[in-house]
Amino acid sequence: MSRRLPVVLATVLITALVAGCAAPPAGTDGDLIDDWRSLAAAKQFTPRVGDCHAVSDPTVPENYEPVDCRQTHVLETIHVGTFTGALADRQTPPRFWSTAMRPAFSECDAEAREFVGQDWRNGRLAVQAVPPSIQGWQGGARWFRCDVFVLGAQSSANGTNDAPMKQFDSLRNALKGPSPLAHTCFDLDGWYQLDPVTCASPHRYEYVGIWTSPLERREDAGRDQKAVHARCRELVYRFARVPVGGEVYTGTLYRLPSEQGWARGDRGVRCYFWTGGPTTSRSVRGRGASAVDIS
Repeated sequence: MSRRLPVVLATVLITALVAGCAAPPAGTDGDLIDDWRSLAAAKQFTPRVGDCHAVSDPTVPENYEPVDCRQTHVLETIHVGTFTGALADRQTPPRFWSTAMRPAFSECDAEAREFVGQDWRNGRLAVQAVPPSIQGWQGGARWFRCDVFVLGAQSSANGTNDAPMKQFDSLRNALKGPSPLAHTCFDLDGWYQLDPVTCASPHRYEYVGIWTSPLERREDAGRDQKAVHARCRELVYRFARVPVGGEVYTGTLYRLPSEQGWARGDRGVRCYFWTGGPTTSRSVRGRGASAVDIS
């Protein structure tokens, strides 16, 4: 019995193998592998220009839940760029608020100027460049998105912590022509902070322009105050249309961007004309040397 068992098993196995070689059923070719439907290529997420966002935290870009810009929102995406070169070859995305994001911020800066109608820093606006999440980057995403948002009047004028404001419409052309978002005239409130007022109201300060600091660290930007005020005086002269050689003694005040704005890449030093003490109810724009002379 034990000697015949292998023969019986071998016969069964041979029979099974022969049966396996039988003709395939009608309508098939007998090849199991090529009948599998190929999987569709994975689609990589990319943000969309024109989307608005109710959430202002850019450090969680995977929580992408856009809303209609006619609904309450905080951010508006105005451009989507692409990381290239050495940045694109990184194993992880550049960190938000890092120097590696500076080229992306520069592109967003230029796009924002075009979008709002002039230098966005002349108003209560802020710009940020947002990279993909780590998971998105590892999945092949190399985009960065450019967002514009509105700051509270006092936080924008004084360079204090960002206070993003809710909006109900797009910011396209927001600074093209007269705008409620534009920096104009100011007076001091009870905490010695610049408080926006109309230029027809009594005031002591008027925004005259902005210049870009070449320094990397915010704490160094105002260290040489004499040089900063000298640059601001030049902007006062230009704003008031003081002729070349007609320089006069004039008062100035300046504000740096907020710490968050500086970290994002904003290096704009905001300059203000100061009356020296008394109030005025007129703008000094284009009024010449006599309007800004406080000697």
